[in-house]
Amino acid sequence: MAGDVANDPSLVQKLVHVTSRGPTTNLIRNLDAQMSLLDAGGISFPVSVSNPPNCYLCCPSTAYIDYALEETRHFTKRATLQTLLIGLIQACRPLVRATGLDHQVQLNNWLFSTNPVPIIDENCAQDIVAKLVQAHPKRAIVIRSLNDLADQDSIASLKSAGFQMLPARQVYLFDPTDNVKPSRDMKADAALLAQSDYVMVDAHEFSADDWTRTAMLYDMLYIGRYSGLNPQYTPRFFAQAHQVGLLKIIGLRGPDERLDGVIGLFANGQTMTAPILGHDTSIDQSVGLYRMLTAIAQSHATTEGLLYNRSAGAAAFKRHRNAQPAIEYNAVYVNHLNPGKRFATWLVKSILARVGVPIMKRFEL
Repeated sequence: MAGDVANDPSLVQKLVHVTSRGPTTNLIRNLDAQMSLLDAGGISFPVSVSNPPNCYLCCPSTAYIDYALEETRHFTKRATLQTLLIGLIQACRPLVRATGLDHQVQLNNWLFSTNPVPIIDENCAQDIVAKLVQAHPKRAIVIRSLNDLADQDSIASLKSAGFQMLPARQVYLFDPTDNVKPSRDMKADAALLAQSDYVMVDAHEFSADDWTRTAMLYDMLYIGRYSGLNPQYTPRFFAQAHQVGLLKIIGLRGPDERLDGVIGLFANGQTMTAPILGHDTSIDQSVGLYRMLTAIAQSHATTEGLLYNRSAGAAAFKRHRNAQPAIEYNAVYVNHLNPGKRFATWLVKSILARVGVPIMKRFEL
């Protein structure tokens, strides 16, 4: 599978610089963290140090417990299963807290839901452990967004260095180098975009009001419709992410000149994600704003030959657009922590592997 990831040292520096201008809450309302740069194994990484509570980007208990509880809404038609899952998740809350993973230092944290990871060989993995354990001897080391299709070599290297792999969710990957013909839905999405009255606008054309609108559109979808546990980005974050080249932001402007949809693309080497997506949810779904925005991302990935990690959720929608499922993992290193935290982490990993992964695959979570 294509998709080599290559952290650009200058971009890492820009991210760290932007986040050092003030509290991270100025950029992400529900995230309190300090960002820095680490060179390990010849690779430059953005690193976050945070304390709970936080959004799930830096707080596994939020991801594995609070967010998981909200995800049980998908099982309302299976009341017995929903009740069992809620009970199991609640029972695991003390165990997840006992791991100490919320008190973490996170490597390769670009402050997105999906952070493509460069290839980590055994020397790099050992260098990461040595440097972060020395700098943060009381914190767990966490690396998010490793998946079992694109990151097999890195996962093997990290395991050899003592990392454990905690399953997190099921994501969907589209590889344009597979030479798979566009599906019927992909063609329909492209046609909808081409025939629409909406005009694509690059963020270079955005006004100050457009940045406010961008944050509002993101909130309508990810906060209002999905969950307040998602990162709550501010207009300042979007404007600065565009300014330093962290995100390629594209909007959909209607005939009335109002911005009604926006998507932000993050390309790292030969891998791309779309961590930012928002649209006016008061507009009828038949207009197809979500479909048009994802068609923009799909077209960009295809044109540039980029592996497109479409993240989690909307499983059927993504499968119908030639995306393949993969289990995503959090790599965690706790060998330097006390025996209680090490045991709790191993137990959480075992529960997730035996119970969580089958549920993720069965219900496409």
